[in-house]
Amino acid sequence: MTLVITGARKGIGRYLAEYYTAAGHMVFGCSRMESDYHAPNYEHFIADVTDEKAVARFASSIRKSQKSIDVLINNAGAASMNHFLLTPGSTAKNLMELNYIGAFNCSRAFINLLRKSEQPRIVNFTSVAVPLSLAGEIAYVASKGALEAFTKVLARDLANFRITVNAIGPTPIETDLIKNVPEEKLEELIKQQIVKRTGRFSDVSNLLDFFISPNSDFITGQIVYLGGVLA
Repeated sequence: MTLVITGARKGIGRYLAEYYTAAGHMVFGCSRMESDYHAPNYEHFIADVTDEKAVARFASSIRKSQKSIDVLINNAGAASMNHFLLTPGSTAKNLMELNYIGAFNCSRAFINLLRKSEQPRIVNFTSVAVPLSLAGEIAYVASKGALEAFTKVLARDLANFRITVNAIGPTPIETDLIKNVPEEKLEELIKQQIVKRTGRFSDVSNLLDFFISPNSDFITGQIVYLGGVLA
């Protein structure tokens, strides 16, 4: 398979880049900064997913060596954990652009390469913060909520092209995204899960493997939250 992973410099994106290259797949990653990950079947690009022209250049660069891509993983994202009254409009705008518009830009830019695949897949990354309506994360939850709506409608819009579109909602995993979250807040969140533990990277790749499997062409428009969190 050939995969494109956004936000591949660190966190979940970095793990997935290493996971799929180790499995022998060709992986193209991007982030706003250079990556220190190197592998014969990995190529990294500097691209801001909120910049439509930068994303178009990213896709164009890949087209020079690839006739198609099989999987687009819209992983790039950020969080903000502030009460509504302490959240400036600029933060809400920035999160909407990164968490939603970024996925929109990348999905549009890679459509033609995906259409040429025998098993085209788009997988977006949302969060359990959406179904849990987590207090103090209003801008983050709103941006990921937009991404979930995007996932469902895009699944319909791309059905005639055989492109499945699904989303994964991880629970807290030990990444930079949660390193500044107070311990008591994490414990409170985990108590709301059916399976009461933090997430593992392998939990994510297990579900992702299912979504991108050749046998999953009948699975689309679905949002699956880890940890037993229910919508």
